[in-house]
Amino acid sequence: MGDLGSDSLVTLPGHNASPSLSDRSSTMEPLDNAAKDGHPEGDDEADLDFDPSAPPPFRIAEIRAAIPKHCWVKSPWRSLSYVLRDVVVVLALAGAAAYLDSWTVWPLYWAAQGTMFWAIFVLGHDCGHGSFSDSPRLNSFVGHLLHSSILVPYNGWRISHRIHHQNHGHVENDESWVPLTEKLYRSLDASSKFLRFTLPFPVFAYPLYLIYRSPGKEGSHFNPYSNLFTPSERKGVTLSTSCWTAMAAVLLCACFVFGPTRVFKIYGVPYLIFVMWLDLVTYLHHHGHENKLPWYRGKEWSYLRGGLTTVDRDYGWINNVHHDIGTHVIHHLFPQIPHYHLVEATEAAKPVLGKYYREPAKSGPFPFHLISNLISSLRQDHYVSDTGDIVFYERDNGLQGAAAKKSD
Repeated sequence: MGDLGSDSLVTLPGHNASPSLSDRSSTMEPLDNAAKDGHPEGDDEADLDFDPSAPPPFRIAEIRAAIPKHCWVKSPWRSLSYVLRDVVVVLALAGAAAYLDSWTVWPLYWAAQGTMFWAIFVLGHDCGHGSFSDSPRLNSFVGHLLHSSILVPYNGWRISHRIHHQNHGHVENDESWVPLTEKLYRSLDASSKFLRFTLPFPVFAYPLYLIYRSPGKEGSHFNPYSNLFTPSERKGVTLSTSCWTAMAAVLLCACFVFGPTRVFKIYGVPYLIFVMWLDLVTYLHHHGHENKLPWYRGKEWSYLRGGLTTVDRDYGWINNVHHDIGTHVIHHLFPQIPHYHLVEATEAAKPVLGKYYREPAKSGPFPFHLISNLISSLRQDHYVSDTGDIVFYERDNGLQGAAAKKSD
């Protein structure tokens, strides 16, 4: 796969629309107090005057130079040791839960195993980026095994995720949790709006995204002839879809052998917990900061400026379990860095990033504080303007009123 952390400041063909200062000022208001729960507030006026959409006074090469050289080194043996660790834990949890078969144990098992499925996904994600090892064959082999085991089409997802990294922060060209333009948002029916912005529906969106992508985009991650893929990528997508189908067949056979209820308890519920983790983490890496962050179009977008709109998060005890994926800014700029070097690389880059790096709120053992960030963002971040090369999320006040009536 291509160099996702290209050192060049890529710009896309611009739109004719220019930024609207009135639009920007009206949408740069901080979120309500609920959004600030668990976040440190700015301690000086300079923080309030800082414009996150302003072009940074540094280049991506300066960030790269600040990161120690050993942080770029990929050790396949070390990467494989994390795979072994996670697989052993997954098997041990499943065996213990099946043996004990107690309703005292099942909820604890579901939470733990669903989190481990998410950890497995992150390791497969590293394979997709090539940060697992320097061997494309090893990356593909391990990535297919890990992702297929949790019903993720490895190559289909890998390619769309590459698009996300190459276009992060771009209104039209980004791929993951891309914002709705106002015109597209207004075209959705009331039920679609309610489902998209009301919990718990957004945290179960991933399987639907794999099949249908996001509103306004077409193509399936399973179809090799989808417009997501080039003709040269069809063979790899076919392989991944076949692996996904084989795993689905294994689960179906298990239902006949052990019974659907037992398979649902051992595999189905953890899978749903994994989906919740995936949607929560990926959403909050690009939304929910107490100060609204920009999205770009046209000449205002660059790889660097787009990457700086991502947000680091602290997950407490889960940081180590899910391989420090919360250190997301440096991962977005340089996805070739192995996960076990991300924390050190981030610390080294902070002096260069300055205020463009947003220190994450410290978590307790479990990141319950992030729930308020998610809820506040879903209440505030509904669409962006149809015009302007720098835009911020805007709120549809009528949506919340309709949601309140629906709940009543």
